[in-house]
Amino acid sequence: MLHGAGGSARRELPRLRALADHHAVLLLAVDARGSTWDAVAGRYGPDVAFLDRALARVFERYAVDPGRIAAEGFSDGASYALGLGLTNGDLFTHILAFSPGSVPPVERHGAPAVFVAHGRDDEILPIDLCSRRIVPELERRRYAVRYVEFDGPHIVPPTIAEQAVRWFLR
Repeated sequence: MLHGAGGSARRELPRLRALADHHAVLLLAVDARGSTWDAVAGRYGPDVAFLDRALARVFERYAVDPGRIAAEGFSDGASYALGLGLTNGDLFTHILAFSPGSVPPVERHGAPAVFVAHGRDDEILPIDLCSRRIVPELERRRYAVRYVEFDGPHIVPPTIAEQAVRWFLR
């Protein structure tokens, strides 16, 4: 789980925690090393190194299904999840991106399935400038994309989070 700019893992965790508990999904929620994720602010760096160490610890301690690992995020975290997930598509089988603003530079590997959701009334990252541009580009590159637009602002409604988790588990 990757938080939005100025956010924190602790603040974002409730968004999926009940769903994860209900569906027996393991969550790893981490904080960016700065106010937002490094590649969103320019280039990959300390956030990737931190995530690599965090993932290594999870894989050492838990039986993780290698066929079902997702990069997930909201806002800047969704942009970062797209960048990490597409670059590491040999690790991440799925990407869940809630209200992404962009896709950081990537060197694509693998073919993760992608779920994108965005509010039509998003005042922070307007849908026309963001997901409505990102999704067609992903589809042109032949990624399997599930795209959901909803009535609402820069949030993740519980029904959309539930839809994304069910999609991931299918």
